[in-house]
Amino acid sequence: MTHKGRIVFAAALTATLGLGLTACNDGEDSASTQESPSASAPASSDPGSESPSADTGDDAAAPADGDVAAPGTKLKIGDRAILPFKYGTEKKGTIAVTVTAIEKGAEADMAAFGEKAKGMTPYYIRMKVENVGGTDLSYSSLKLRGKLAGGGPTGVILIGDLPGKCDSESAPREFAAKGASFETCSLSATKTDPIAAASFEEGDAYSDSPVLWTS
Repeated sequence: MTHKGRIVFAAALTATLGLGLTACNDGEDSASTQESPSASAPASSDPGSESPSADTGDDAAAPADGDVAAPGTKLKIGDRAILPFKYGTEKKGTIAVTVTAIEKGAEADMAAFGEKAKGMTPYYIRMKVENVGGTDLSYSSLKLRGKLAGGGPTGVILIGDLPGKCDSESAPREFAAKGASFETCSLSATKTDPIAAASFEEGDAYSDSPVLWTS
């Protein structure tokens, strides 16, 4: 599966930066974005994408295998967290996420995002996702965000992937029963300090206090 890539710079940049990049007001992903012609098809985290995206809420399905990780939980890479998961308007479930690696890429890997990506270092957040609750979650997708040491934002948000380096995979059709699993990768990048953590921030509670995996 291919995705078109887009980049959003954070609040430190106060002007629109050109095709595929816009300035944000708060360092997060509240700004609208434009498609970059040099990267691949929209990731499912794009509000305009047909692929459903993760969300959480008070009515999310109860966990079927252990306790859901509380907002603000801090884990190590390799640890497994059970999390509420919702996509579309009807389907809710429970998943388990294990971050298996946060790998540093090379600046040259960012060439697909164009000139505005110069000076950025990509990081590849690799994870295993399991269907814990048994809800039909086929074709859903999940994105974790990179964070600096201490949980600070990177200042850059990427939408998309780097084929062959970090493939953002949607759940397969078989991800519809308890015990089903798949592996995927979330792309992050920074122009400043190294990325040191992976962050789950879907839904209001986790947006304010994300679950973090660190080395």
